[in-house]
Amino acid sequence: MTGANRFSSLPCGRRGKWVVLGVWIVVLVVAMPLAGKLTGAQTNESSAWLPSNAEATRVVEESERFTPADTFPAVIVYHRDGAPITAADRAKAAADVPRLQAVTGDPEGSDPPRRLAVDVQGPIPAKDGTALETIVTVQVGNEGWDLLGPAVDDYRDIVQHGDPGLKAHVTGPAGYAGDFSNVFAGFDSTLLFITAAIVIAILLITYRSPILWLAPILCVGFALAAAQALIYLLAAHAGLTVNGQAAFILTVLVFGAGTDYALLLTARYREELRRHRDRHEAMAIALHRAGPAIIASGSTVALGMLCLLVAVLNSTKSMGPVMAIGVVVALAAMVTLLPALLVIGGRWMFWPRRPDYGTGEPSERGLWARIGGAIAVRPRVTWVVTAVVLGALATGILGLNTGSLPSKDAFTGKPDSVTGEEVLARHFPAGSGSPVQIVTNAGTQDEVTAALGTVPGLTAVAPAGNDPGRPIEGRVYLEGTLAAAPDSEQAFTAVERARTAVHAVPGADALVGGTSAVTLDINDASHRDQNAVIPLVLVVVLAILGVLLRAVVAPLILVATVVLSYAAALGVSALVFDHVFGFASADPSFPLWAFVFLVALGTDYNIFLMTRVHEEAKRHGTRRGALIGLAATGGVITSAGAVLAGTFAALGSLPLVFVAELGFTVAFGVLLDTFVVRSVLVTALNLDLGRHMWWPSALSRARPEGAAREAAHAARE
Repeated sequence: MTGANRFSSLPCGRRGKWVVLGVWIVVLVVAMPLAGKLTGAQTNESSAWLPSNAEATRVVEESERFTPADTFPAVIVYHRDGAPITAADRAKAAADVPRLQAVTGDPEGSDPPRRLAVDVQGPIPAKDGTALETIVTVQVGNEGWDLLGPAVDDYRDIVQHGDPGLKAHVTGPAGYAGDFSNVFAGFDSTLLFITAAIVIAILLITYRSPILWLAPILCVGFALAAAQALIYLLAAHAGLTVNGQAAFILTVLVFGAGTDYALLLTARYREELRRHRDRHEAMAIALHRAGPAIIASGSTVALGMLCLLVAVLNSTKSMGPVMAIGVVVALAAMVTLLPALLVIGGRWMFWPRRPDYGTGEPSERGLWARIGGAIAVRPRVTWVVTAVVLGALATGILGLNTGSLPSKDAFTGKPDSVTGEEVLARHFPAGSGSPVQIVTNAGTQDEVTAALGTVPGLTAVAPAGNDPGRPIEGRVYLEGTLAAAPDSEQAFTAVERARTAVHAVPGADALVGGTSAVTLDINDASHRDQNAVIPLVLVVVLAILGVLLRAVVAPLILVATVVLSYAAALGVSALVFDHVFGFASADPSFPLWAFVFLVALGTDYNIFLMTRVHEEAKRHGTRRGALIGLAATGGVITSAGAVLAGTFAALGSLPLVFVAELGFTVAFGVLLDTFVVRSVLVTALNLDLGRHMWWPSALSRARPEGAAREAAHAARE
């Protein structure tokens, strides 16, 4: 018995299956308490995502000497619709100040309670007399977003109660952060239930069994808990950055990818049950034959995710190991725990469609066998027309806007922070509450202030901090106010001009940061990461396919089809975002994330199909092997695609534009890939190119007798 055979027999042996089950139960018992702590280990502040050498990051580090660390301004704006502010309104706003200062941030209490507000400015009247503004600087400490959501809710309870004609909103960095925090709070369990419900529904339709779906779901549950526990340990003790979006995507990826591997293995196991009396032997053979494709698929996805490690943006870089861990753990569960559960359960788990020994394989004359026969009639026309249509869909990319996604456009709905920003912009400088931060050498502040005075869109530059104007360690801290909203293109232009102006001051070594600068540097880093990661992912995928298929032509063609599928999905998404959903734009990192998911997962389906085609081509020739491979895997690939698309579509239930966009694009792209690209385009190319697909391997030189006649016979059927 070879090493591979011994490994494939281990999880499904008469004793080994119980050992494997026992090991996974121990893993679950250890992992569950740790997995529940992952939410508390997340870092969602945008400044923490930046590379250490970004100018905004350096300002964050230096400004801590002058202002309290971990602070967020909450901007409260009072107004009346079409009427001036009254004396009673001013009294109400003034009376709110001590109540705002009294809000504490200790969920479990402490003695004495810690107050969140470290500074309150206002109420400040607008020049037009129709609004008031109060700025509360909130210090959150180590608790971060865990405090901002409840704190902002408390501020709104205070300011929004009183005269019903006086309206009040909480916006600014703290207001937005509070709304983001409230979106994420408790949604992990909601997303888990939605995703599980979608997967269970698709498995019930696919298996047509009221029992069989339990095995993949149990395995996914074990894998998700183990992955979350491992990621928590790395976040808590090894410096791994995990944010709320990564945690949500981890859930759908483990469900989607894990169920995909389960579908492939279960389909092969069902085939072997019809050929072998002993279910242990059937599973050993199924695992031996399908295992390499499953392991290669999981490895491709994991390595594709790890390519994100070359990114400079911390939020993107950390996404790599988080997703890779999820895929590897899901893969481990599906090649160990799933075989054990299926063998323990026996054939009755497939009831009412039990695959009894000696019965025929339905896929041999099923839907995909008939589709393959239709493609075989004119394979060249089929792949050319399909490629042209996909190319036409890809032209929609020209309308995809990825310049920036302002905070006001980041929600699918309209929370109070967005309304507050709109009101604020009508009555006050839009950048009030989100100052531009400048750090410069002592003795150069006058020259730097003068240089900033020439920058359009930047006003009121002056010393700030705990002791305005006093140098600390040879540096001085200044702040300025933007005329435009802090995450607008006008604000970014003002920051770039401010940097150009202060960098030209001799001996100043001046730096420009603040909320707008952080967003600007994140956007710039996202574009750089896209140019670095995408080529690397393609090289990794090409190399894995080359080793797996032992060919050059096939990997090149398969990668080209994956890229074409990605471009078509992105083109359709751009049109849908603009004309159906009405989204203002896409996040700069959106194309990269969509690429990594679609290319890595699309390669999954290439491997599922082409490893089976390669296996059959050795016996029947490529053309006949392509038809057998499609008939055998077409159903499982499309079912796997439906599961993965359903899990990513579940992200649409999160009311954030970026997550909704990513969920739609990956879901649509996966369906396009499985139903059209993989099943039609690749099969047509296999039939048209024949043995040349496998150049330069020996298979490209083989001419099995009757291969052409077999393909023609299949086409006539």
